[in-house]
Amino acid sequence: MQSDQRAYDQASTVFSPDGRLFQVEYAREAVKRGTTAAGLKFREGVVLIIDKRISSRLVEARSIEKIFRIDRHAGCATSGLVADARVLVDRARSESQLHRMTYNEEIPVDVLARNICDLMQNYTQYGGIRPLGTSMLLAGVDGRGSHLFETDPSGALMAYKAAAIGAGRNAAMAVFEEKYKDDLSLEGAIALGMEAMRKAGEGEIKTDTVEIGLVQTGEGFRKLQPEDVAARLGKGK
Repeated sequence: MQSDQRAYDQASTVFSPDGRLFQVEYAREAVKRGTTAAGLKFREGVVLIIDKRISSRLVEARSIEKIFRIDRHAGCATSGLVADARVLVDRARSESQLHRMTYNEEIPVDVLARNICDLMQNYTQYGGIRPLGTSMLLAGVDGRGSHLFETDPSGALMAYKAAAIGAGRNAAMAVFEEKYKDDLSLEGAIALGMEAMRKAGEGEIKTDTVEIGLVQTGEGFRKLQPEDVAARLGKGK
């Protein structure tokens, strides 16, 4: 079986006899090794939470960015290879600004998500390149409401009410399956997200390693200040 797999995993464009693209599966493994990120829809918008999982006390936590603002009405959290994530974020920002210049309006969140996934799919279709080893939780609010999308290295796209990516995905999703409700308030969504992050990390999470971003109807995407994150961590204990 190992020798059969090696015959088909040298290029992202070659299918195995059972219909698998091994390079895409390896890219998914890179995402599973990344930091845990969670996203939840609440009554007025979407909140994103990520634990940076700092491995050394010598690392400056503020130098690590895993939540990004894409446009006024949209932002994302990423997990996997950081350099690959930056490529997607830059592409998303370009697509958003191009749409604004062309149509004089904010890009619909689902259109933005599909454009990002089109790029990811392209990286599975041509020789000489590899799939992007990152996944993204894309959050936004537009004229059709609030949206939360998860991207996959294959270019697949899925909309969620609550989702998680990264190393602690299964543990976080178990919490969401049990406790998520459609009418959550902002504070309720943050509290549930924090609970899921603690479960995923199998322990306490620290103020300087947690990032929270949110977007609400009538307000732009923003990241909470460290003191606001600390206050909410305190409430969740």
